[in-house]
Amino acid sequence: MASWDTFLQDQQDASYYKDIQSKLADKRASDEPVYPPEDQVFNALRQCALENVKVVILGQDPYHGAGQAHGLSFSVPHGVAVPPSLKNIYKELANSIPGFMTPEHGCLEHWAQQGVLLLNTVLTVTKGQAHSHADIGWQTFTTKILETVAQSQPNVVFMLWGAHAQKFAKQIRQIDCKHHLILNAPHPSPLSAHRGFFGCHHFSHGNEWLVKKGLSPIDWQV
Repeated sequence: MASWDTFLQDQQDASYYKDIQSKLADKRASDEPVYPPEDQVFNALRQCALENVKVVILGQDPYHGAGQAHGLSFSVPHGVAVPPSLKNIYKELANSIPGFMTPEHGCLEHWAQQGVLLLNTVLTVTKGQAHSHADIGWQTFTTKILETVAQSQPNVVFMLWGAHAQKFAKQIRQIDCKHHLILNAPHPSPLSAHRGFFGCHHFSHGNEWLVKKGLSPIDWQV
């Protein structure tokens, strides 16, 4: 996370960020648990250094079941059952990446360590209530992360999954639409995966684009 330290320090001094933390503290003080645990909220940054980012996968918000969310979008810790959205991601990988073998676990840390920033538009959630923290200001923080990546890293693949994620495409294009690849698809949730996530080939298209730019492809096998 050291490469993100300056970014985080700048945000912590901003009034919008202080407002997020105040609202989040109130929610954590209530009877309903907040996920992920406080020390894992920024795991996406902790496990994928800014200077290593090659791919950004942007989802909606964390899983809202006990023990699922650990700060990486779509990922769950080892020992936790693979959620339906991730099962659909694995199905798309099997269809688009030759030789991909569907794993029995759902931990995507191997992707993060290769330069895949696993980010959500909203970084926290209340137990059992999807998108329950959509109104506390996380989208401003996420926008600043995406702007920082787009400004500082060349040739990044942005995979925007779902309507909430796709709203951020405008900010990326405003910074530099010539050196980055923006891929849009429906969210891999069972409610929407059949509307175009299946068959989007983001994983193969992203790797092909990285290779053309002289970068090593992502090993999607987890």
